Amino acid sequence: MADQNYDYDVLVIGAGPGGYVAAVRAAQLGLKTACAESRETLGGTCLNVGCIPSKALLHGSELFEEAAHGTLAKFGVKTGKVELDLPTLQAEKATAVKELTGGIEYLFKKNKIDWLKGRATFQDAHTVEVAGKAVTARNVIIATGSSVTPLPGIEVDNDKGLIVDSTGALALDRVPGHLVVVGGGVIGLELGSVWRRLGAKVTVVEFLDALLPGMDGEVRKEAGKLFKKQGMELKLSTKVTKAAIKGKKVTLTLEPAAGGDAEALEADCVLVSIGRRPNTDGLGLDKIGLAPNARGQIETDHDFRTKIDGVWAIGDVIPGPMLAHKAEDEGIAVSENIAGQIGIVNHAVIPSVVYTFPEIAGVGLTEEQAKEKGEIKVGKFPMLANSRAKTNRETDGFVKVIADAKTDRVLGVWCIASVAGTMIAQAAQAMEFGALSEDIAYTCHAHPTHSEAIKEAAMAVRGKPIHI
Repeated sequence: MADQNYDYDVLVIGAGPGGYVAAVRAAQLGLKTACAESRETLGGTCLNVGCIPSKALLHGSELFEEAAHGTLAKFGVKTGKVELDLPTLQAEKATAVKELTGGIEYLFKKNKIDWLKGRATFQDAHTVEVAGKAVTARNVIIATGSSVTPLPGIEVDNDKGLIVDSTGALALDRVPGHLVVVGGGVIGLELGSVWRRLGAKVTVVEFLDALLPGMDGEVRKEAGKLFKKQGMELKLSTKVTKAAIKGKKVTLTLEPAAGGDAEALEADCVLVSIGRRPNTDGLGLDKIGLAPNARGQIETDHDFRTKIDGVWAIGDVIPGPMLAHKAEDEGIAVSENIAGQIGIVNHAVIPSVVYTFPEIAGVGLTEEQAKEKGEIKVGKFPMLANSRAKTNRETDGFVKVIADAKTDRVLGVWCIASVAGTMIAQAAQAMEFGALSEDIAYTCHAHPTHSEAIKEAAMAVRGKPIHI
């Protein structure tokens, strides 16, 4: 039961992966809970215009490419003429999103969580206004997520479909002749992959000298080679300074990142994908004396408390990687802390995945970060020597296990493989339990599976893989 001085024990602002999970967990723990969300559907960016719809398009485009470019034929599956029906693919994506957003609505009803429809603004630390109505709560969790970072001087207009952000790139009603992706990070590469497979020429423009900032150096280098091999043009160490629309074309002005002569690049569609920034505008944080840090994030302690008593924050709006699963774990932890339990997130073991083909995944430290901390041993194993990858004809990539040279404790694992996103879960679990590379090496792995490559890479840490 709620404290009679307040309408709710817990009020969550935002129903993305962090917010809705926090609300469900709080309700499970017997706290009277509400969640304020202004979008027409629950699930936040991730479910509505992010992780989920992009995976539907990635999967559909992979199937199309397999049929259209001879992979199925190589395995004896003859399809005849292959055509793309883009409206059907987009409809399938919409169905998946609808099923999942409906699923969260069901969870809210099942757990008796009140959905307050509208934007929430603080009046004081325990009062927020939603759709003109004041609501009070003993605890308020800020889970407002993030939104697309704009590129100065380049205006996104998703409705026109010429200069788009990730939301617009998910909803294109045509396959662009030439798609230019500004930003060589996860989202740009995933969406670039979708439209390349469906027939677009794709050029990626990245300010830094390698793709996928923040990932292991060797992985970044290999990723560049693979995307080039697939037909993507990469313009690294390059910045976009201007965009001009003429009719149905966009002309971009590019310059070397270090400065130099400008060049023009014409595109049918430009995807601006240079990162995301925390959503703190319009929350009324000044009313409660809470100021974001220099990066626009809300600072919290280990338990996700802000400096204002009774106000908590999780997910993209606080420091750390902007990943749905990080937000979910924090959502569970914050509600457990509010309920007087001990909720913990181990931020050292948060996997990240790029859902291109092959997939790219990592957890823990990169080799560069690990070297800075002390002496290490590295074991590598190529997917080319993995029997399941060989039979499936998916031999690009490798697995790399980084361990402390003295203790043998696993510090990081990086994979490029067709199913790297699934494989990385094993590595994360091993690291959560403080595994040594020897522990992974001597764990029996089913044969033939892609995951055997993790076992072999762990064996390679000690210099003794079997199959190379």
